[in-house]
Amino acid sequence: MSRDCIFLVVGGGIAGVSCAETLAICCPLSSILMLTESSIVKSVTNLVPVARYLHRFDVREKDVNELGASINTIVDQLEYVNSREHWARTKKGLILKYRYICVCTGGAPKLFSNGQAESRIIGIRDTDSVLELQRRLLTAKDVLILGNGGIASELAYELKDINVHWVVKDSHISATFVDPGAAEFFQLARSELDVPTVAVTAIKRMRYGEVTPPEEKQSKQGAALGPDWHSNFDLSGCSTHAGKLLPKIYYKSHIVDYHVLPEQGRLSIKLGHENGDQEQLTCDFIVSATGVEPRHEFSTDFPPNFADDGGLSVDEMMRTNLPDVYAAGDVCSAAWEPAPHWFQMRLWTQARQMGSMAGRSMAAACEGETVYQDFCFELFGHVTQLFGFPVVLLGRFNGQGLERDYELLVRCTRNKEYIKFVLQNGRLRGAILIGDTDLAETCENLILNGIDLEPYGDDILNPDIDIEDYFD
Repeated sequence: MSRDCIFLVVGGGIAGVSCAETLAICCPLSSILMLTESSIVKSVTNLVPVARYLHRFDVREKDVNELGASINTIVDQLEYVNSREHWARTKKGLILKYRYICVCTGGAPKLFSNGQAESRIIGIRDTDSVLELQRRLLTAKDVLILGNGGIASELAYELKDINVHWVVKDSHISATFVDPGAAEFFQLARSELDVPTVAVTAIKRMRYGEVTPPEEKQSKQGAALGPDWHSNFDLSGCSTHAGKLLPKIYYKSHIVDYHVLPEQGRLSIKLGHENGDQEQLTCDFIVSATGVEPRHEFSTDFPPNFADDGGLSVDEMMRTNLPDVYAAGDVCSAAWEPAPHWFQMRLWTQARQMGSMAGRSMAAACEGETVYQDFCFELFGHVTQLFGFPVVLLGRFNGQGLERDYELLVRCTRNKEYIKFVLQNGRLRGAILIGDTDLAETCENLILNGIDLEPYGDDILNPDIDIEDYFD
């Protein structure tokens, strides 16, 4: 059995769907085929501009049949790509002949494990994994979260009716996104504000009745969750304490060993701290949220180039070294010389941008036209929400790549806002904006235009001066 198409997109996550939808706009008469492991795909909705090049959006799950008539779909898994002869083979043996292919297979969670009691360790990546978390929470009183990124931070403060032990390797929480000052801002706000319990949204079976055979569950993965995923799930344990409990945080710590207690059926965990001390605790299971690694479980006729982090190396047009093979999203690594204010971070924001760029690039190649890299790659930007506060990250927001040659300006209004400017040679290189600051577009312009802020000194963050109006 075989299928022919002009464009083949592999993956139903944000990158894959963004690529396919861009192709449908640029080449409406060309055949587009999406190969996805799940009949449910992720699509960007409610796209709202926060600044000129920065957007906030929601991620909605769609059935593959909702993608539109111009995008055909096959639910299967990629097994082999013959780049020289332009065909691919799926796990079920289907041959897909293409002219251009884009690999958007995403990433897989890096699960912590010492080879023991692995069934007590779960990773949070897609809807199925969250449903598994829900199932375990029904009978759990204690859970250990390992990791310090976005999913770990969201879980630590969204879990209810359960004791949370949060183990982080850093000296402050949410180190992937924020600095120690912002971390303290979050903790003080959570401990001092009487945050009302948000009404739980009716939980829907978000797989539309799709049943995954048990033998396929290990190899088959859905697309990444996207922003604010926890708002669609009831994440409650069975503790007798009602409501949200503040997590107990173990800084600069790691798991030394763990084993199942036969008489209790719970996990006994030994933690190691930076000062050499050790600590014992028990929990029902471990959530491993230590990041993702590029997922490329298929073979090729020629070896592709990989970056040091295991991602498929791509140039500024999202092309790999294999002929007419593109890649986008978490599976790839940017191998081009980045702009001064941009760097790669495996986030849904960049998955959307890379998928769209790959679609434009493939369409241009098909039409024999020239296309230039999208301007969104000139400035790193990410909009999210942490601990109930809107968060905007711009440029080198934590001084990434600036070594120690920069200075910081911070303005903090307790329980309301936290603003940090990263300045180098008097020019704004990055910013963290927490709360309703309305400064995203102003900061975007200041970074891109390279305006010299030296004459303004510390007054640039003076609360009595409206810099949004001043630099408008």
